[in-house]
Amino acid sequence: MNCEYLLIGTVLKPQGIRGECKIKSYAADIGLFSGWKAVYLEDRGAYTSIPMKVTRIHEGFVYARLADSASADDAEAFRGRDLYIDREHAAPAENGAVYIADLIGCTAADEQGRTVGTLTDVLQYGTVDTWVFKTPEGTLMAPALLSVFPQVDTAAGRILVCSEKLQEVAVLDR
Repeated sequence: MNCEYLLIGTVLKPQGIRGECKIKSYAADIGLFSGWKAVYLEDRGAYTSIPMKVTRIHEGFVYARLADSASADDAEAFRGRDLYIDREHAAPAENGAVYIADLIGCTAADEQGRTVGTLTDVLQYGTVDTWVFKTPEGTLMAPALLSVFPQVDTAAGRILVCSEKLQEVAVLDR
């Protein structure tokens, strides 16, 4: 799957009285925010560009003015909104890494070509991402380890699964 827009953050709340928003970053490098002059808001499948001026990055959060917001009330309008960047302005994935947006929808199959399921979500709560698959038996979750998933081809929409390793680490929720 090749999405034109990539999720980079969520506005948590207004910050102060001068129109700043506190933003939780999903970017692999939070410093990239400083180079982005505009971001996109999504509404029913349509993306609208708005200006963004980063005022600072502090303790893992981005503080920015969106769409020339000048007051806390202006900033309040963005609370809870997801922010996106278009691929043209996104940093390229490095060293074999891929964007989550490109993984979603890929089909996982084992060494014999048997389909395991379709990747529906990526959970990022610890040091290793957890991949979530929809299978005929229910929801399957497994850590995104190279030993479990030795090949990922997002262009073809395929993920190779080592079935022996998958059985050792996977959790099936029926």
